[in-house]
Amino acid sequence: MDSLLVKENPLLLPMNKERTVYDGFITVQEQDFRMRILLPPDRQIKQAKLHCCWQLKHLLAEYEPIVKQRLSQSSDLGSFLLELKTVLEVCVQSRPSPLSIPRPQSYSELIAELETLGWDKLMFIDSDFRTLRLKAEDSSGREHVLTVKLKTKHPAEAPECSADVPVPLAFSWTPQTTLAQLHGQFLLLLESLSDFWDVLDEIDQKTWVLEPEKPSRSDTMRRIAIGNNASIKVEVDPKHPRMLPECCLLGAEHVVTPLRNKLNANMHLWNPECGVLLNLGDVLELQFPSPATHEKSSLSVECGICYSYLLDSSIPDQVCNDPRCGQPFHQDCLYQVLQVLKYRRLD
Repeated sequence: MDSLLVKENPLLLPMNKERTVYDGFITVQEQDFRMRILLPPDRQIKQAKLHCCWQLKHLLAEYEPIVKQRLSQSSDLGSFLLELKTVLEVCVQSRPSPLSIPRPQSYSELIAELETLGWDKLMFIDSDFRTLRLKAEDSSGREHVLTVKLKTKHPAEAPECSADVPVPLAFSWTPQTTLAQLHGQFLLLLESLSDFWDVLDEIDQKTWVLEPEKPSRSDTMRRIAIGNNASIKVEVDPKHPRMLPECCLLGAEHVVTPLRNKLNANMHLWNPECGVLLNLGDVLELQFPSPATHEKSSLSVECGICYSYLLDSSIPDQVCNDPRCGQPFHQDCLYQVLQVLKYRRLD
């Protein structure tokens, strides 16, 4: 046979009488790649050499060991070409598609949209005019940032948006939607969360928050110091921020058990018309330590094992139940000590 056929590929033709040199193209996903195969005089495929165009060489750069393996294991040239075609299909599919060039008028259209929105709302835009950060302020004066990543097919394709908020972003988008309208939807979302942030701001200002140390606007949890190495972890619902939050009392049992009993007994006293902090104080029958009454150092008790307060951003969260002790520990520190004691007993 004077030529080789690989499925529906163009022919790979012999270039000499000895049929040791073949030249032609291999087609993968409608792309033609020029190649030449040199066989030794005995025409053993295992000793063949493959020469190809720079595009094909670039595609196969990471698959060279696989190609050599297929070459050594193939029984003839036809079977090797079938193997090579399979490898190339994987290469082409895994190769990232080139970004299409935006329409020239898309830049002027974007600038016109920003002018309508107001340049004071724009905090950042990258050199490709693809990533923008827009500033928004809620009714309480809190500043928020909306990051907008425009897609290649903008405005036909909805942009990717992100913000530091406690709920998923779900904006309505059509090809006619403008940045000003998107910003308006973001403002409406911020207003719906205003009560939620009011609740957390009051907690942050009037209590000693142990965790998170630097809360973000998307954080819904606060661990509030009570005293006596005890604290309460509250999880505020963004949609119903003034309702009774999910509560978890942390500390020695002889300290938290009376508080847990009060929480269960007084739960019916919760008044959604009042602030969460006021309600918590009434239900637990206590007054939270605050920056006006206590130093945080008196509440941030260090671990009884490592003698540190923070350990990889974690604070002591285990407390000795012995009323004579009440010393807090990091969970990791306590685990390591118990492991050492366990192995010593085994010895």
